[in-house]
Parts: sequence; C-alpha cells; structure tokens
Amino acid sequence: MERQGLVHIYCGDGKGKTTASIGLIIRALGSGMKVVFLQFLKNSPTSELNILSYLDNLTILRGKQGNVFSFSMTDEEKRLSTEIHNNNLKRAIEIAMSLQCDMLVLDEVIGAYNRNLVDKDMLLEFLDRKPSTLEVVLTGRGPDANLTDRADYISEIKKIKHPFDMGISARVGIER
Repeated sequence: MERQGLVHIYCGDGKGKTTASIGLIIRALGSGMKVVFLQFLKNSPTSELNILSYLDNLTILRGKQGNVFSFSMTDEEKRLSTEIHNNNLKRAIEIAMSLQCDMLVLDEVIGAYNRNLVDKDMLLEFLDRKPSTLEVVLTGRGPDANLTDRADYISEIKKIKHPFDMGISARVGIER
C-alpha cells in the first residue's frame, strides 16, 4: 500500500519549531526515507547542521552565510535574499516532484513567505500539486489561511518564558 504524504505546520512564538522538524527528520531517516531540509532566513552556522551534514539520505539547502536579519536588510539585500530563497525552493520542488525524496522540510518558510522573501505562488502551487506520497513540513510564525488551509497537521508552539527576554543571547548547542 502506498504511503499517504501529509502537510505539517509547526508555528508559534515559542522555541522548538525547527527542533520539532529535525526530530521528524531523524525519525524519517531512521525508517529509510530520503529527506530534503531547506532553511530560509537562517544563514549562520548552527550546531544541528554539524551532525545532520553527516547523515545519509539527507540533502540540506540554505542561503549563503553572511546575510543579515530580514528586518535590517537593504532593498538590494532583500532582492538577493529573495533570489536565493526562490532558487533553493525551486531546486527542492524539482527534487520532490521527481520523487527523489519522501519528505521536504521548509524551515522558516512561513517567515520568508510573510516577509515576501519567497515566491508565494510557487509555494502554494507546489502544496496544491505535491506528490501524494510526499510529507511536507513548514515552520515559522504566523501562517496565513492560504497555508493553514493546505495543512493536515498544525502544531502551535507557544512561548511562556524565554531566556532572550532576560537578555540571555542564543547559546551554542541549545538555541543555535
């Protein structure tokens, strides 16, 4: 029997959206699935990539290092970032549509979508015509109805308390 692929959204203002998606990646890889992990709005080295880069059947796509936070980008930086995001999304979609992966994780795509740093139509059209066996995971804050209406799972991760609010920066191995 053919496995049915569903669409997940991990959203909210709490810590753990990427962590949850990586947990699902590990589970999928452990069962022999092939996974594409595409990160938007994240360009700095992170601890999880140190280990994920060694795993078989996992393709990692992300922007070039050195990009600044989207809220402080110049118009030219936004244009370049959008170009990189769209090229990576197009590549991931090509891999998915050619059935070369079983799961596609689009980490922080919701943030890129909300900031107009990714082609919304390309993303929505892909979600509408994705292969029936493909599992898709979207993460980020504030998904709109165009995204939530296409989801089968929606998990909201709510911040109750966070060290950043007390002036503690992201720590290697914990938040990055």
